[in-house]
Amino acid sequence: MRDIAEGVQRFQRDVFPARAALFEHLAATHRPAALFIGCSDARVVPELITQREPGELFVIRTAGNIVPAGAAGADGVAASIEYAVGVLGVSDIIVCGHSACGAMTALAEGRDLTALPAIADWLRYADTAPAGTAPADGGDAVAALIRDNVLTQLEHLATHPSVARALDRHTVTLHGWVYDIGTGAVEELDTASGRFTALTG
Repeated sequence: MRDIAEGVQRFQRDVFPARAALFEHLAATHRPAALFIGCSDARVVPELITQREPGELFVIRTAGNIVPAGAAGADGVAASIEYAVGVLGVSDIIVCGHSACGAMTALAEGRDLTALPAIADWLRYADTAPAGTAPADGGDAVAALIRDNVLTQLEHLATHPSVARALDRHTVTLHGWVYDIGTGAVEELDTASGRFTALTG
């Protein structure tokens, strides 16, 4: 905790004064262009990966970058999506999976999660393939499930009323990404082919 507190002090001493104009602007303005839905994994930092400034991304982070399908009743993920789309008017939504995802690894390997009931219950929103089943082409089961999960979460995302309305009006575009921690590479979903290819500008 001391390191974290010292980091706050460095921010207040070195970073904030040098960027005071930006923070003064942000104090009265909140207009992010995109909603980034990523994993809670500490190694995946949306603003770092995308090189965005404070205020440019609205971020939701959940275990396994999971988005439960839209349903009656309030929850934090649904409320955040509704706010980003319905109030802030984001024009793009990115669902970003990543390599070495613990949630997808647990599913792909069929791990026993009986001692972790909240996690087991949460991961039911991502169980897109039989546990422990390798892809037909002999590839990496975890890597395949990470990509399948991005597709599943994009499908879930489209069931949220605010997103469905924005899609009908063509005011929002959905994107599926996979980030590789070890190389920094980002792949994006090609909706025409259903395949992930290198992200281009």
